[in-house]
Amino acid sequence: MNAKLTLTALYSAIILSLATSTSAFASSGVTNKVFVSGPLILLFLGFCALVVVIQCIPAIIMLYGMIKGAASAKEKEAAEAKYN
Repeated sequence: MNAKLTLTALYSAIILSLATSTSAFASSGVTNKVFVSGPLILLFLGFCALVVVIQCIPAIIMLYGMIKGAASAKEKEAAEAKYN
C-alpha cells in the first residue's frame, strides 16, 4: 500500500512539473535568429583558441612529469624492498 502511494506521488509530481514548465526566462523566445560574424570576429576567436591550446601544452608536460615521477618512485621502492 505504501509503495502504491509513493508511486502515485511520484507520478503526480512528474506530471505537475511537466505541465507547469515554461521556457527559460533568459531566452527571448526567438531561437531562429542567425548571427553572421565578420572575418575579424572569427580571427579573434581563432586567436583565443590558439592561446588556450598553447597554455595546455605546459600543463600536459607537467602532468607527464608527475606521472613519470610517481611511477619511478614506486619502482625505486620495489627495488629497495627486493634487496632487503
